[in-house]
Amino acid sequence: MSLLCAARFDTPCRIAVQHDADALHAHLELPDGLEMGPGDRIKVHGDPVIVPFGQSVTIDRTATVEVAGPLRRAWTHVIAYFDMAELYEVSFSSGRLA
Repeated sequence: MSLLCAARFDTPCRIAVQHDADALHAHLELPDGLEMGPGDRIKVHGDPVIVPFGQSVTIDRTATVEVAGPLRRAWTHVIAYFDMAELYEVSFSSGRLA
């Protein structure tokens, strides 16, 4: 276990995207029992999700979860205290898994 990253693994996930007059948002769901903590990172694999106006879509994908180690978790608490960053990081990658 390193100080920055305690574990890294792939898991299935579900992305729900809504794009209409009421909302434009994306929600990422992980499998039951898998919770994110401060400093954790998620990278969702696959092509970009494009949703035309007035529609919503739900897509199943694979994500790589990187659990924060003790140093990254502590640093995230410090910067979140001063409201300088989000507690979690989610990014998307295009293309296939390596």
